[in-house]
Amino acid sequence: MTLAPPRPTGSAPVAAPATRRAVLVAVSVAAVAAAAAASLAFGSRAVEPVDIVDGLIAWMRGETTTGIGAIAVQERIPRTLLALLAGAALALSGAVMQAITRNPIADPGILGVNTGAALFVVCGIAFFGATTLFAYLGLALVGGALAAAFVYVVGSIGAGGATPIKLALAGAATTAALSSLVSAVLLPRTAAMNEFRFWQVGGVGGADWTALGVVTPLLVVAAVTVLVFAPGLNALALGDEVAVGLGVRIGRTRAIAAAAGVALCAGVTAVCGPIAFVGLMVPHVVRLVVGPDQRWILPLSAPLGAVLLTVADTAGRVLGSPGEVEAGILTAFIGAPVLVMIARRTRMRAL
Repeated sequence: MTLAPPRPTGSAPVAAPATRRAVLVAVSVAAVAAAAAASLAFGSRAVEPVDIVDGLIAWMRGETTTGIGAIAVQERIPRTLLALLAGAALALSGAVMQAITRNPIADPGILGVNTGAALFVVCGIAFFGATTLFAYLGLALVGGALAAAFVYVVGSIGAGGATPIKLALAGAATTAALSSLVSAVLLPRTAAMNEFRFWQVGGVGGADWTALGVVTPLLVVAAVTVLVFAPGLNALALGDEVAVGLGVRIGRTRAIAAAAGVALCAGVTAVCGPIAFVGLMVPHVVRLVVGPDQRWILPLSAPLGAVLLTVADTAGRVLGSPGEVEAGILTAFIGAPVLVMIARRTRMRAL
C-alpha cells in the first residue's frame, strides 16, 4: 500500500495553467484595446470608426485635420493615454501594498497614501502658492511616503506586529485625520478651495501632453521596480522566516517595493487627484483568477486597472453629457460593494 504524499502546509503560490495564462494575456490585451477605442469614440460627441482612424493617422503624422470627428479624437488621445497609465499604476500600487502587508483590503486609499499626498498638495497650494505639476508631484510623493510610513509604524505597535487588521484600522484612522486636516486648510481659503475642489474628486479630465511627459517616466520606473521584486514578494507571503531561509533580504524587498508602490500612487494623485478603489478591486479580482503568484498578479493587474479607469472615464463622459461625471466618482461607486464583498469573504486575523 502506497501512502499519498503529505499536502503542503505553506501558502506557496500555485501557478495557473499555461493555457489559462495565455488566454488571460490575450484577453487583457484585447480589453485594453477595446477600452482605448471606446474612450476615443465616445464622449459628449460620439464619432464614427473612420474618424478614429483619420484622427489617429493625422496625429501620428503630426498633421492637422479639418474633420470634427477626427479633431475630437485627437483631443481625446492624451486623456485616453493618461487613463490607461493611471489605472495601471493604481492597480499595481494596490497589488504591491496587498502583497507587502498580506492584507487583501489594503490599497493606497485605505492605507492613507492618497490622503497624505492630497494633504501635502493642498498645503502647497494654500501656503506656498504651488501651481506647477512638478511641485504637485514632489509634494504628493513626500506626503504619500510619510503617510504610508506612519500607518505602518502605528499598525506595528503592540503584540503580533503589523497584522492585516491593525494596518487596516491604522490606515482608516489616518485617512480620517488627514481628511479633516485637508478640510481645515481649505475652508478658510476660497481661492485654494476653488483650485482644489475639482482635483480632489479624482479624474483624468485635465490630461495634456505636459502632464504625461512629467509623470510617465516616474510611473514606468516604479512599475518596472515592482515587477522585478515579484519573486521576493512571493517569498514574503510564506512568512519572514521562510523568506530569509530562501535567501530573500526581507527588509530591502519591503522597503523598495513599498517605495515603488507609493511612487505609483503619488504620481497618479499629483496629476489626477485621489482616485479610490482601483487598487483595491483589481488585484483582488486577478488573485481570484490566477491564484496568489505575484509574478502573475502584478503584470495582469496593470492592464485590468487600465481598463477599469478608462471605462469609468468614458462612462462618466457619456452619462454626464454635455458635462461629465469624474472617473473617481464612478470607481468609488463600483468599489464600495466590492469592499463589502471582500470583507464578507475574508477571515481577518485577530488583533
